[in-house]
Amino acid sequence: MATFTLPRNSTIGEGRTFKAPPGATRVKTFRIYRWDPDRGDNPRLDSYEVDLDSCGPMVLDALIKIKNEIDSTLTFRRSCREGICGSCAMNIDGLNTLACLKPIEDVKGDVRIYPLPHMPVIKDLVPDLRQAYAQYRSIEPWLKADTPPPPDEERRQSKEERARLDGLWECILCFCCSTSCPSYWWNGDRYLGPAVLMAAYRWIADSRDEYTGERLDALEDPFRLYRCHTIMNCTRTCPKGLNPAQAIAKIKQLMVERQG
Repeated sequence: MATFTLPRNSTIGEGRTFKAPPGATRVKTFRIYRWDPDRGDNPRLDSYEVDLDSCGPMVLDALIKIKNEIDSTLTFRRSCREGICGSCAMNIDGLNTLACLKPIEDVKGDVRIYPLPHMPVIKDLVPDLRQAYAQYRSIEPWLKADTPPPPDEERRQSKEERARLDGLWECILCFCCSTSCPSYWWNGDRYLGPAVLMAAYRWIADSRDEYTGERLDALEDPFRLYRCHTIMNCTRTCPKGLNPAQAIAKIKQLMVERQG
């Protein structure tokens, strides 16, 4: 799959308008970012009038209705429709969130929908996440231990040890947090970003993992960790209600403690 980055001088123009069917009484307009690299045109905002009486309650329901009934060329990602997979992450009404969890009624006026910001766009609402996934792989997000597990048993944890992972394991890697972070916008090639750093802390905090020192060594870098300036956009935008900023702060605290 090719990745296409928009030219710096590109502008978003007004596109097509698709009217609601005659007789529709409860109409909502969805203004959606459109860009097709095969056409070579600048991006545009197409407007779709949707009859809410024949549509589900979430923004994703409207997107599916638009694609199925109005404009089959609209491109976006989606899968579970229940806030579990993170596929339908996009910018809706100025906030990075999941389309499947965003009620249409929460948006006053027209619903404006863009792809996740500051990422290359593949087409329409589909961002290129290859860099983010590569950064995730770089933190080795799996249990690492040299001590063999007990025979025929799992590696046990106390309830208190298990509780330390709450608020971390629930991350679905939608990258709403990372793409809301100005530090990631400007240094995304070197700064790991909130989503990946929270995933890193999930393994640092795991009592069964025996590579805490090595994991901290890998993060000891002016950019990989310390580009975080505690702006808190990541925590405000997380559709799962998690706190990436707190996880990053805990990593920094561990760095200080090991040096002291």
